Amino acid sequence: MAFKTLKEIADYACMERIPFWNAVLDDDCSESGMSHESAIKKMEHVWTAMLDAVQNYNPDEVSASGLSGTDGERFSLYASRHETLCGSAVAEMIEIAIKTAEANACMHRIVACPTAGSCGVVPSVLIPPFRRGTITETDCIHALFTAAGIGKIIAMNASISGAECGCQAEIGTASAMASGALAELKGGSPSQIVTAAGFALQNLLGLVCDPVGGLVEIPCIKRNVIGCVNAASCADMALAGICAKIPADETVCAMAAVGHAMSSDLRETGQGGLAATPSVRILMHCQ
Repeated sequence: MAFKTLKEIADYACMERIPFWNAVLDDDCSESGMSHESAIKKMEHVWTAMLDAVQNYNPDEVSASGLSGTDGERFSLYASRHETLCGSAVAEMIEIAIKTAEANACMHRIVACPTAGSCGVVPSVLIPPFRRGTITETDCIHALFTAAGIGKIIAMNASISGAECGCQAEIGTASAMASGALAELKGGSPSQIVTAAGFALQNLLGLVCDPVGGLVEIPCIKRNVIGCVNAASCADMALAGICAKIPADETVCAMAAVGHAMSSDLRETGQGGLAATPSVRILMHCQ
């Protein structure tokens, strides 16, 4: 990747007077040797897989461990019968985040975005407005390029691995990707897209990876929800013109430092945090 920072992508987009997503696409094609048409076709395949993961959700299926499943449908029914506290738009995001993450736990095909454990965040912010007809498939493809560019920069300069840097590297990165994608969809400038991503990552800085039983189910699935809700609020702040006192690229470096300072118990080993609570010991004994 020619770009080493989020600021470089934004600066290039401004200099060339092209959208952020187009800057990412240009760089991707330059690196891979693919044509723009081939790269877009590949991203269309990713988008279709995201839609399929939700479309093929089985409301009665539980994971092999018995720890997860059916909650996506449970939330859907609740939202259809009650006025949710967070409103219908956010409720739909929550539903899709849970369903996609449960599909992962049940071994269905998902898009690692950027990881399997954080697979529900980006789809949950794109699919609802697509279903409502407020954005097109082309809009979603463009937003996915924006998300991909953000994710790749974070992967290069920090990590997207819970084992290396905790859940901040997985849900945190996914939330940053989703927030930037939302800002793109709402017509945000390249700098606003970067600001949105930075805010999202800042808000989840220090989030530990403590999977119960070492499985990507508890609390991972519900953390996909906080990732998408965080993404939406951060995109709105950036679009409102709220500026970041700490640049997004510095936040990425801070995330890496925080992750490397974490105890190994809090980096996907299932030895600390929620995974080490008394209730979990009882739960795992009963499985």
